[in-house]
Amino acid sequence: MTLVSAFAESPTPMVLTQARGGDHAIVWVNAAFLAMTGYARDEIVGRDCRMLQGPQTDPETVARIRAALAAGRTFETELVNYRKDGSSFWNGMTLSPVRDGAGAITHYYAAQADMTGKHSLEVAMTHANHDLERRVAEQTADLRAALEQKTALLHEVDHRVKNNLQVISSLMLLKARRTPEGEARAALNGMAERIGALSTVHRMLYSAGDVTRFNLQEFADDFLGDLVAGLDGERTAVNAAIDSMAVSAAMAAPLALMLHELATNAVRHAFPDNRAGRVSITARRRDGALHMLIEDDGVGLSATVPNPAGFGRSLVEMVVRQLRGTIVWSETAPGTRVEINVPLDAISLSEAVPDPDVEVPRWAT
Repeated sequence: MTLVSAFAESPTPMVLTQARGGDHAIVWVNAAFLAMTGYARDEIVGRDCRMLQGPQTDPETVARIRAALAAGRTFETELVNYRKDGSSFWNGMTLSPVRDGAGAITHYYAAQADMTGKHSLEVAMTHANHDLERRVAEQTADLRAALEQKTALLHEVDHRVKNNLQVISSLMLLKARRTPEGEARAALNGMAERIGALSTVHRMLYSAGDVTRFNLQEFADDFLGDLVAGLDGERTAVNAAIDSMAVSAAMAAPLALMLHELATNAVRHAFPDNRAGRVSITARRRDGALHMLIEDDGVGLSATVPNPAGFGRSLVEMVVRQLRGTIVWSETAPGTRVEINVPLDAISLSEAVPDPDVEVPRWAT
């Protein structure tokens, strides 16, 4: 089979135009080209390929084809052409110059392909992508609105809880002032302070941008500032080094109670009889856990007068167990050292096991 026969029988549409004379008249086409365009051979031979152009044919692409022909270089492109029946199709073509033995261009050869299916798929994919982007944008907007609504609701809950706790604390303080000196008044004052600590937690959750996280350092600064303000600075010094760490909102209340109990117990019971002393509080994040250390140089645990009505130590130990942590109390001669380690991941009081010996109210998480 000769080369001409091979081209004639090829399923790839092919056309050969003359280069001389400037009109680029068609001198040969194969059967595949005739099938693609719908023309008969005698209807197309001798005419220019411009006959395939129409309203949607891109003028800039046509200009680039003419520039390539004038420069005698190979050119690849895709453009809209029209069949004999007027229907349009995307024509993908590769134009190549054909030279004689002296190197002069005598003809141009073009291998072509109907790319309509490819372009239809691209258009369909573009429409599908736009539709998907629209749906994603709509769903994102819906989720954002739902999140904003939930956040606003949580802020409102924290705000109302804070207000209610402040009212309860005020009522207890009012009752304490009308109660004679003794264990009952001390108990009422102690409970009012604990409730005040919980109120501070909800105030901070309410004012924070992320209602799911609680910054322990900010609470410590707030609480210890109030604690130190009520002390004789020349007699009792409180030094604190609390890392800035965000813990889950579920841990906010227990950690606040634990820090409140340990700090207030240290400044009130470690230095009896106007004894001078120092309290040191550190809290660090180490390997996914909160490491807290409270030290004082006071009289020590063994010298502290027992308080049958007090339950501060029991409360701290219960909170640490509920947080699946560990606590170690030790004498340091002089003073007391309390070391606590609490894991900071995936801890919720709703999962904790209640202390069998100490009954305390459960707070919401």
